[in-house]
Formats: sequence, C-alpha cells, structure tokens
Amino acid sequence: MAFSQEMEAYKLYNSKGKDTDFGKMLKKAAEADVVLFGELHNNPICHWLQLELSRSLYAMKKQDLIMGAEMFEADNSLLISEYLKGLVKDKNFESEARLWPNYKTDYKPLLQFARDSSLVFVATNIPRRYASMVNRGGFEALETLGEEARSYIAPLPVPYDPELPGYKSMLEMMEGSGGHGNDNLPKAQAIKDATMAHSISRNISTGKLFLHFHGTYHSDNYEGIVWYLKQYKPDLKIVTISSCEQVNIDNLAEENNEKADFILVVPERMTKTH
Repeated sequence: MAFSQEMEAYKLYNSKGKDTDFGKMLKKAAEADVVLFGELHNNPICHWLQLELSRSLYAMKKQDLIMGAEMFEADNSLLISEYLKGLVKDKNFESEARLWPNYKTDYKPLLQFARDSSLVFVATNIPRRYASMVNRGGFEALETLGEEARSYIAPLPVPYDPELPGYKSMLEMMEGSGGHGNDNLPKAQAIKDATMAHSISRNISTGKLFLHFHGTYHSDNYEGIVWYLKQYKPDLKIVTISSCEQVNIDNLAEENNEKADFILVVPERMTKTH
C-alpha cells in the first residue's frame, strides 16, 4: 500500500488557497525587490526551504542577492561583516554574537551560505535591550538614547498604527489570558518591525533583491515589516511567504487563507529543531 500522499512533508498554497509549487514561488520571488520569508522558528521544513530558496535565487541573481534576518541584531553588524570576510573564526563569532539557541542547526547554514557566496548578510533587528526599553516606557524611552545607539534602530519618531489587527490582537491575547493590558507591548513589536523594515530599505538598491527571514508574525496579513516598508519605500515590490502547521495539509485552512502571497503548510506532527 502506498502512503506517499499521507507522508508529504509540506504543501505550498497561493494567497487564494490554491495549490502551487516551489518553482512558481521562486519565479515570483525573483521578480521582487524584497522577499519576506516568515518562518516557524523551530520548524525544520521552514529552515530547509529558506536555504533552498537562497540557493535558487543566488543561481539567478548572483551578487544582486542580499540576505538578512531578524535573528541578528544591528549592533552585531561589524562582527557579522568580519565573519563573512573570513576574519573571525566560527568559535569566536559564536562566543561573541548574541545568537538564538537554534543558531547552529537553523541559521548558521544561511550565514555560511552567504559567506561562501560572498553575499551581504544584514543584521536587521533592533538590539533586544532597546526593544525592552519600549516595552517598559513606550517609544518615548528611545529619545533618551545617544546618537550611536539610535543608529541601530528605525528613525524617530516611529510611525505607528495601534489599530492594525496584528498589534490589537497582541493586547487582546494578553488580556484574554488573564494578564493586564500593556499598550507598550505592541509598540515593542512595532519597533522590531520598523527597525527590520528600515534596515531592509536602506540596504536595497535598484536591481537588487533582499531576501529576509523572520518569524511569520512579522509579515503575516501584509502587516508588520510590510506596513513599515510601505512607509519607508512605498514603491518596493514585495513578495511574502507565511508558514503554518495544520493537522491536514491537503487543503488550506480558512484562518490561514490570504495571510501572504505564498503559504507554506507543514503537518503538525513534524519534528522540531529545538
């Protein structure tokens, strides 16, 4: 008895919930200025497809491909640059950079691919200490920072729409779980989105393609990074990829429909990387 249909590791859908495939996604991605790949952080299929997409886009774009990720903070830019140039050994880089617990399995392959291909890899995220400041004291807390610190974050004042569904749902989830509403919580999320978008916008140029990796929440429903990119560079052509898990991957669940231009669906039983 054949079990191939039952054992599919993933399926891809377009924004309307129709079946699609990697080749069609690659074609659309290659035509964009920015590709935002939203991942499930501990999902091996997401990380595998990120690396495959990087390889495929590099084969088409060569040095016109730029890579970047949420998982690296802007004040580590020099260290990453030195690593990419081969000036810093792996063990030194890994001891000095503030790396995620799953760096070696999930993000090191991307960084090494950029290094081996002589590509630029941008540390796009705000240093976590500054996001924590916003969580405690709102955007106003950032006004106390000096010039060098501000160079690692989106320009102030930061545009912000508290009515965006993604930010509103953060407050609702906190209140629904018995917590106290903290208006600064979505602002801390927004400063991450804004800084990543600003990092992308200032590193993109005509003819280049920026491939960015981040948690899927940062670009789902064309909000987050997408919203901020439209504030900074409204003419950019953006392609978004969302990731989700479902019990049955043969059809796209209604709640995942229209989340992105492409939706990667993985079985809930898929193993985790951490």
